[in-house]
Amino acid sequence: MDRPFGNHFATRSLVMANRGIVATSQPLASAIGLEILRRGGTAVDAAIGANAALGLMEPTGCGIGGDLFAIVWDESEGRLTGLNASGRSPLGLTRAHFDSLNVPQIPPSGPLSVSVPGAVDGWFELHERFGKLSMREILEPAIDYAREGFPVSEIIAASWAAEVDRLGAYPGLAEIYAPSGRAPAAGDTFTNPRLAAAYELIADDGRRAFYDGSIGAEIAVNMRAQGGFLDRDDLRAHVSEWVDPVSTSYRGHDVWELPPNGQGIAVLQMLNLLEGFDLAALEWGSAEHLHLLIEAKKLAFEDRARHYADPAFADVPVAALIGKEYAALRRAQIRPDAVLAEPHWGDPRALRAGDTVYLAAADRAGNMVSLIQSNYRGMGSGVVARRFGFTLQNRGEAFSLQSDHPNAYEPGKRPFHTIIPGFLTRDGRPLMAFGVMGAAMQPQGQVQVLSNIIDFGMNAQEAGDAPRVRHDGSSEPTGGRISGGGTVCLESGFAAATVAELSRLGHAVGRADAGEGGFGGYQAIMRDTERKLYMGASESRKDGCALGY
Repeated sequence: MDRPFGNHFATRSLVMANRGIVATSQPLASAIGLEILRRGGTAVDAAIGANAALGLMEPTGCGIGGDLFAIVWDESEGRLTGLNASGRSPLGLTRAHFDSLNVPQIPPSGPLSVSVPGAVDGWFELHERFGKLSMREILEPAIDYAREGFPVSEIIAASWAAEVDRLGAYPGLAEIYAPSGRAPAAGDTFTNPRLAAAYELIADDGRRAFYDGSIGAEIAVNMRAQGGFLDRDDLRAHVSEWVDPVSTSYRGHDVWELPPNGQGIAVLQMLNLLEGFDLAALEWGSAEHLHLLIEAKKLAFEDRARHYADPAFADVPVAALIGKEYAALRRAQIRPDAVLAEPHWGDPRALRAGDTVYLAAADRAGNMVSLIQSNYRGMGSGVVARRFGFTLQNRGEAFSLQSDHPNAYEPGKRPFHTIIPGFLTRDGRPLMAFGVMGAAMQPQGQVQVLSNIIDFGMNAQEAGDAPRVRHDGSSEPTGGRISGGGTVCLESGFAAATVAELSRLGHAVGRADAGEGGFGGYQAIMRDTERKLYMGASESRKDGCALGY
């Protein structure tokens, strides 16, 4: 059968299954999730098992030293539920300490960038509410691979080598991740018995093993040895938060994201801006099409930089930011024949007087999970829990050190977060669990995937395989500002005429280097309720695949 978009770019068939499906960025992790489904586990059980495997097999993107967010479709209740399992800054670290160091921003690695890891607590919150199998059954496949070994896949191997080069000087990191004196190459078998021991403790003793047991004690010891502030009291105090996802409508569909401290509402803001333009009437990949994507991104990201923060510490006007009235005011700044050279954030109150892994899972009962988990930059901070074989995230880097900024550093505060699970519904029924990895690329990638499906009629696989555009340059949630119109980066696959026309409009355009890896990584599971069919997608920018039964 001819694929309608095959003449534009390479793609492949959807993975179709009736009973259950898992899509991750590593094939062995997908296989573990599928095995859990076949043993009678729920979508959440499969997602946790696959996530544990990814923490072993893709430590360049995730692990139990990082945070987690999820959106779950509960078929029995016919509703979506969100979980924010992100951790907070150390209570003993104050802004005065950063002032004494005279640094403009929090370092991207080392102990000062570490916040409380929330992933393990997230696993148990999800499991208690939506799980069926025991945590021992769920974690056992990852434990076996950690002890017996697995072959490192190609794209992960390249990232692994880069991270060892970047962070290998931190105590204990190289002995865990480069035990032979170098990072494992593609096809090399890697074992991590220390992580196996950590997973066994978690399986047997639950969240207590991590937050108030020997794993937590090891985290505190390693932090203290390197001059860090995160201690056992910070770990004991950690709690995840169940939240209601927020949404906007886009051409008859409802798009769902989690509210801040994450950046998910940037997707909703961009879609609201784009809804005012007839994208379907434009040629996909044309300069006119890409120009509108870029300009909408600029405006949404300026608001992201100014307004997104931990709502426990800042008044974040979420409803106004994702409202249609505010979008109409902001949309008036977009011109089809010129670029926004100096975009600025808006004031929605005037209307009122993160490298990452993403995975999706769906089960026979109709439950679906959209889950994203991350160390932030690659392997994170470089600080390791040495006895237990994992790194700690550097998510604290995302705080601002400007005292008047909503995302300003404060003890016990959650930093601005880049990782965002997405979900799509129509007429109150689930349509797609999806996500795109890659820091600031995540909202841009999600919008492009959704528009490819809704505006241009692509299926879930084509929508992810299509070439992407990325705009770099805007104000940052850390308080920094990038002046000018920024840079537009295009993947191969766009016509030369498109590049020339974007340049004529005033965009600074560059082609991406082969293998750059800056355009994200995408997985999705789409559901056809009428035919009782799941359709899984996993793009070629990562090593992964979708598997079903």
